[in-house]
Amino acid sequence: MTQRYTDVQLDALRELSNIASGTAAGALSQMLGREVDINVPEALSLPLADAVEACGDPEEEVSGIVIPVVGDMEALVLLLVPYEHGATLCRLLGVEPGSEVGDSALREIGNILGTSYLTVLAQMTGLALEPCPPHLNTDMLAAIVASLLAETAGSGDTALVLDSELDVADEACSLSFLLIPTSGDASDLLAPLGLADQAS
Repeated sequence: MTQRYTDVQLDALRELSNIASGTAAGALSQMLGREVDINVPEALSLPLADAVEACGDPEEEVSGIVIPVVGDMEALVLLLVPYEHGATLCRLLGVEPGSEVGDSALREIGNILGTSYLTVLAQMTGLALEPCPPHLNTDMLAAIVASLLAETAGSGDTALVLDSELDVADEACSLSFLLIPTSGDASDLLAPLGLADQAS
């Protein structure tokens, strides 16, 4: 059965994500040597099967950076960056998009952003959320999410989706951050805040 979240819970998750986004923007700005603003317009809790639709056109080519998470909540962090926006980030770093060096740069960007989110979530909830080394896959959005659905089969069926807009030195980029629990549920983040029992 799909877990639902109340407006109060989603507001709490949105506030967590806003704070995490500020930290992530600072870390990415330091890496790029350019000003970075990250806006988090919405936080959604969706069945995994609906995650494709929430993150964009299923046939769009995207770069997906996957970061396994261990600790008090086992999960996968998935950062989805449209291919052309990933190429923009590579060019800002002075590396060739699609090359081995370019892919390495995207993994590092994903690692910085994902780890920044997790660090703040861990600090605010008191949960141990330890990121593992990231891996990168560039493919159609539907194919990337489908592979994750297979990988997380049998686990909780909801994911936390944060859609963000990045402004990097006046270059617009979009980013989708998905936290996909492989044990437990996204509501585990709410328990330390006293909000877990408000699910309906």
